[in-house]
Amino acid sequence: MMHKTVLLHEAVEGLLLSPDDIVVDATFGSGGHAREILSFLGKDGTYVGIDADATAFEGQSLGAPKATIHLVNNNFQNIKEILRSLHIEKVDAVLADLGWRMEQFSDSGKGFSFNKDEPLTMTFGDPADYPFTAHDIVNDWEEETLANIMYGYAEERFSRRIASAIVSARKTSIISTTKQLVEIIENAVPKQYLHKRTHPATKTFQALRIAVNNELGVLEDFIRDSFESLTEGGRLAIITFHSIEDRIVKQSFKTLVAEERGELITKKPTVPTREELEENPRARSAKLRIITKT
Repeated sequence: MMHKTVLLHEAVEGLLLSPDDIVVDATFGSGGHAREILSFLGKDGTYVGIDADATAFEGQSLGAPKATIHLVNNNFQNIKEILRSLHIEKVDAVLADLGWRMEQFSDSGKGFSFNKDEPLTMTFGDPADYPFTAHDIVNDWEEETLANIMYGYAEERFSRRIASAIVSARKTSIISTTKQLVEIIENAVPKQYLHKRTHPATKTFQALRIAVNNELGVLEDFIRDSFESLTEGGRLAIITFHSIEDRIVKQSFKTLVAEERGELITKKPTVPTREELEENPRARSAKLRIITKT
């Protein structure tokens, strides 16, 4: 399945770009937003594309842009360090799309998808650089902690049943693959839960991925540092795909406004149009929020 960029025009148009702007695309992904941003930039403009997954840049075509382009394999949490390395002090706009490109599920080999039988890793970057992986979590962490991350990071209603099942299963054999974990989850939840539109393993996999990559802590750091990196009048736009992320963005923006440091461009989040949802049902949970630095 080909990846479709969500809220493409709404996000980029919301940045209010000028040809000579310096723009950070904090989640390069499939390059959809990159190509749209570059269509607004002229020869004096600068585009910085960041992605923690080095494979995101492979085989990507950005056309024949006029602007200066920097593609950086790093985590957007390190935006200040990245800009310093490029000798950039301030930027005019920052965009972060917290969704996933389809290739990360289908080709990663790291166990992000419950539809493939792969080793349980779930790291965005090199597993050797991480203090723990999904394999470590399901095989070593205490039952209560497992339940807490499933409920806290994904609002999994059967978190305690699933955690108990994981702990029982690992007493018999090590849980090494996604297939093993999916079977454990399917056997743990009520039978009627198996026939819902959302697969019963969805939230557990989400919680494990968030825990491994410290996604929520990283997001909070990113919002703070990217906002500080903006010029006066610069804009920060973030697209989220689940309620926990959106809550963090909403609260962070609200705090910036209360401190009289920012002004909301989107009083309510922008969501996909009916036409976009018909073309791309995966966009149904997307929300775009934009703030400007005052």
